[in-house]
Amino acid sequence: MEALLLGVGLLLGAYVLVYYNLVKAPPCRGLASLRGRTAVVTGANSGIGKMTALELARRGARVVLACRSRERGEAAAFDLRQESGNNEVIFMALDLASLASVRAFATAFLSSEPRLDILIHNAGISSCGRTREPFNLLLRVNHIGPFLLTHLLLPRLKTSAPSRVVVVSSAAHRRGRLDFTRLDHPVVGWQQELRAYANSKLANVLFARELATQLEGTGVTCYAAHPGPVNSELFLRHVPGWLRPLLRPLAWLVLRAPRGGAQTPLYCALQEGIEPLSGRYFANCHVEEVPPAARDDRAAHRLWEASRKLAGLGPGEDAESDEDSQPEDPGTPSSPSSPHPEEPTVSELYPSPQSSTDRSTVTCRIPPGEGLGQIRDSPKVSRLVSAGAEIGTPSGLAPGPTAVRWELGGGRGLLWFRL
Repeated sequence: MEALLLGVGLLLGAYVLVYYNLVKAPPCRGLASLRGRTAVVTGANSGIGKMTALELARRGARVVLACRSRERGEAAAFDLRQESGNNEVIFMALDLASLASVRAFATAFLSSEPRLDILIHNAGISSCGRTREPFNLLLRVNHIGPFLLTHLLLPRLKTSAPSRVVVVSSAAHRRGRLDFTRLDHPVVGWQQELRAYANSKLANVLFARELATQLEGTGVTCYAAHPGPVNSELFLRHVPGWLRPLLRPLAWLVLRAPRGGAQTPLYCALQEGIEPLSGRYFANCHVEEVPPAARDDRAAHRLWEASRKLAGLGPGEDAESDEDSQPEDPGTPSSPSSPHPEEPTVSELYPSPQSSTDRSTVTCRIPPGEGLGQIRDSPKVSRLVSAGAEIGTPSGLAPGPTAVRWELGGGRGLLWFRL
């Protein structure tokens, strides 16, 4: 009996040591008030993302839950409004597996939200499940989608600076090895999925590193954050149903609750004074060294260029994004899509065939009072918005606005007309 009690005591003591040293997360004690600031959290309908959004909402931020499922996203937004007492928690649809969805989200956000102070890339998958795609689904959801979304939202992040980008990564990045010749090859079988997941997490760390280099001096800082071992849906989502009842008690004992997993991403988003550590990897609310493969600047830059191609970004899209972020300036030079910048003409309603099929915007200038008839009468234009607010249908356009944004039907993109 004494031996049994001794054994139980040793087990409990060992568990307490493991819990307080490896499982329990240190709390984030960053900014107490975020009033007047806007945050986007992807995958915020459950788990770490939902707890992250809750803490941001409690601090007074306007929080956008960027989720794939409208039903679950709206339900999560309702829960968070009730729990935080903050009514500025909203849902916006985002499917990171679809580049078109990423672009649509960015378009909707930029046309309705004047600020973006915090962008947290929390959404991710650990397995392809039964989905079979002609591309690497884990890389698309865990890295390429967030890469494209960051790129499209950068103008708003810059104008809201100081602002931050947080990429939720994992300690699994230590097992990652990027093969640039097979970066987007489809993943088949659980062994390939394990490797692909580790590779995507390595891509997250390298992305944060290169993004910090690209954004130096802009006031936008970025961080890779490891939430720790967390008992979330990501852990059990692809476990066979018969095994879940056995794993749930074990997970409850040895894994962090989602609230604990949210602490390091929150630390990276809110902690004052960590700006000099932009591009670094954080775990347990402090910076942590990474293996050589995760601090290889040449690999980080190579991944950046490969990601641009996989995201469908054209060579001139940077300039267009920056121009779109400040439509109110009528003196901004016209984009390369205008054939003769010194002699403005009306742009076509759709990009030319030579343009990338993923381009979402075309910018042009037209002389006052010219070309409005052909634009107004086009059946392809569904509505007119300016500064994020709908100001009329094309037929009801009143002359005189300095800059107006036309939103085309069929999800084909946006046009800026400077009058």
